[in-house]
Amino acid sequence: MPVARFLTSAVAVVALSSAANCAWAQASNFDLVGSRAAGADTQLRARGYQAGRSETVRDNRLTYWRRGDECIQVITRDGKIANVVPAATSYCSYGGGDSSSSSSNTSALVAGVAIVGLAAALAAHNRHHDDAGADHDREYERGYQAGLYGSNYDDRHETEGYHEGYLAGEDESQNRRHSNSRWVRGAPTAAQEACASSADEFQNRPRGSSVPIGVRDLGRGEYELTMATGSYRSRCVVSASGDVRAMNPY
Repeated sequence: MPVARFLTSAVAVVALSSAANCAWAQASNFDLVGSRAAGADTQLRARGYQAGRSETVRDNRLTYWRRGDECIQVITRDGKIANVVPAATSYCSYGGGDSSSSSSNTSALVAGVAIVGLAAALAAHNRHHDDAGADHDREYERGYQAGLYGSNYDDRHETEGYHEGYLAGEDESQNRRHSNSRWVRGAPTAAQEACASSADEFQNRPRGSSVPIGVRDLGRGEYELTMATGSYRSRCVVSASGDVRAMNPY
């Protein structure tokens, strides 16, 4: 099943996700969901956030906002805020506006936690299940969203697709939490972005699927980052400027 097909599906899921199901997002920003984008921008600035880069994915506008060490992704659809979710600090940059011409902004094309994560997980899942069918995929998506946002496991309506999707969503939730830890964020941004791109290629996943979950300072301006791509792990040796020296299985 082509990944692009599920990018559209995942975008729709993000737009419909309620604040109650998003265990990560800052509670103080829940009130922005459903409001007009222009008014929400004003509110975010009043709350101390600064706008960073932004991109359009399908019918969604993705804007990254930073406040200190906190980075959030604001998803806008049809002129209104569809969702607000946490993002890795590496996705945030000061300055605002589009920066699609820059190489670093290519990584901002990813739709963050729900869009790319679901598309990549579902594509990998289908490769192992020989394209199980639309009903199975819908159940997988339902489970993935529940696991990702910390919802209770729906054992009353459990199916194979739901179960496997829930486990994948839990994996992604844990990956993103580790990625957003203060320790991991301490690695140079260029190193994080370079290793993320290399891990995506190494694991044959869509751009934006991989995140750093561990870091070790090797000295002399070099780092070893543990990369998570769903349930898969790899080790990336990289310079502070983003020159990848090696990429190996974990």
